Amino acid sequence: MPRIPSRFIPLLIVLAGALFYFPFLGRVHLFDWDEINFAESAREMIVTGNYTRVQINFQPFWEKPPLFFWLQVLSMKVFGIGEFAARFPNALVGIATLLVLYAVGKKAVNERFGLLWALAYFGSLTPHLYFKSGIIDPTFNLFIFLSVWFMAQAVSAYGTSGAIRLAVFSGLFVGLAVLTKGPVGGLLLGLTFLVYWGLQRFRPILSFRNGLLFFGCAFAVASVWFGLELIKNGFWFFEEFFRYQVRLFSTPDAGHQQPFYYHFVVVLLGCFPMSLLAIRGFFAGVTNSKSDQLLSFRRWMVILFWVVMILFSIVKTKIVHYSSMAWFPVSYLAATVLYEYLNGQLKWNRWLTVGIAVIGGVLGLLITALPLIGMHAAELTPYIKDPFAVANLSAPVEWQGWEWMIGTAYGLVILALLIVRKNRPVGSVVTLFLATPVLLWLVLPAIIPKIERYTQGAVIDFYEAKQGQDVYIEPIGYKSYAHLFYFRKPPPTNPKSYNEDWLINGPVDKPVFFVTRNFNLDQYRYNPNLEIIREEAGFVFLRRKPAFK
Repeated sequence: MPRIPSRFIPLLIVLAGALFYFPFLGRVHLFDWDEINFAESAREMIVTGNYTRVQINFQPFWEKPPLFFWLQVLSMKVFGIGEFAARFPNALVGIATLLVLYAVGKKAVNERFGLLWALAYFGSLTPHLYFKSGIIDPTFNLFIFLSVWFMAQAVSAYGTSGAIRLAVFSGLFVGLAVLTKGPVGGLLLGLTFLVYWGLQRFRPILSFRNGLLFFGCAFAVASVWFGLELIKNGFWFFEEFFRYQVRLFSTPDAGHQQPFYYHFVVVLLGCFPMSLLAIRGFFAGVTNSKSDQLLSFRRWMVILFWVVMILFSIVKTKIVHYSSMAWFPVSYLAATVLYEYLNGQLKWNRWLTVGIAVIGGVLGLLITALPLIGMHAAELTPYIKDPFAVANLSAPVEWQGWEWMIGTAYGLVILALLIVRKNRPVGSVVTLFLATPVLLWLVLPAIIPKIERYTQGAVIDFYEAKQGQDVYIEPIGYKSYAHLFYFRKPPPTNPKSYNEDWLINGPVDKPVFFVTRNFNLDQYRYNPNLEIIREEAGFVFLRRKPAFK
């Protein structure tokens, strides 16, 4: 790779992150469920002034601790309540993550390895995209990775005074992870440690004192909120919180039941192109510096990967980002392959070329097809059986006609760099991992807002038009959080308003509006208390007939 002065590399990483992560954060509405759910919890903290109680719909929300919502609150205080503010914390976390990977890679191997590690993460599809989202996992994952890194260092420093500080830092970051997403933060590190310890035949690797310091620090950090919640509200919240965690593990949420191998497919396709290199990394060497410490850290990364993949494959509820912690070890393994390839210690396999060509080509075709489908929606709808999807495609969306070229250009770039790879290995690697960020940088403002108009544009418009009106608005027949955030729902003054039957059939005290999907309409069409206002893009808007108490 071209020699970059060391002092400029962190600045280069910050500038690249700022250039690719910050633009267009507010270009498209937040997406149901998670993005809107989390932003709404932050908004309700601001509205109520209660920053210790996590709420959704102004009722206790025991699924997540508050740390990420606090970050969103700070962002909303600066930028105002909206999409940009909801996503801004993860953009900052994205830059921090790249700096951490560079620093850890530099310490573990050398500067070049650190830069390749950061490049691999920066240039892969879902890892890059999630730093432009408003969900919890990028922040949670960074804390977990740091806790694993410091624990690995503490184990390597066993018997020295330096292990004390490292164990404390590991506890600090696992405590922050627990404050971000709950006990799964401790579970991931704990399982990884136990497997590593088992492979060491349970010989001493962490002193009793350092173990106590680790647990004490983790407990102290987590108690910043968990302890306060216990003091203020007793055990009922914890009972609900842990009951939810058990339910998540043992029963599938609606729409999130997937086969056991789901997360392996998600990581393979979603982490393109680093996932293909990582497969090779499982069998390749560990760079030319095969010190015991480096071999040990590689083992930590491999164990972490399998812990995440097996644990969340067992969990009944399967969502894409549940396995996102695996992206860190995947990026590490990819970096080892890149490092040894560019150093001439590892040959490029034919199946790597085939895999990158196939997945990159398919991704390019998909991005090409999306605008073309939108432009020719009327011709395609006769072949679609889903009435909701057909109605979605009827949304008035104006395509410019050139958007399909983005995906085509991406596919051609991937194929071209594979052709010139032998003659220009460094340039090909850099291009490979810059192509996807550039693709996303173009797709997010040019294509995603138009796709969003099909999927939720009509209903978001309806909610925003009702902001400030003294009315009730509720989705019926399906679950959504969009009405809470985009209607800017105020704290309810009538507890009966939480009762759907009362809103539909009871003596309501102000106008009521409902939203449902077209395939659910028959449940409500013949209710004498409801009248249809309009139908648009698959959504049906209804109004409660005047019958105020």
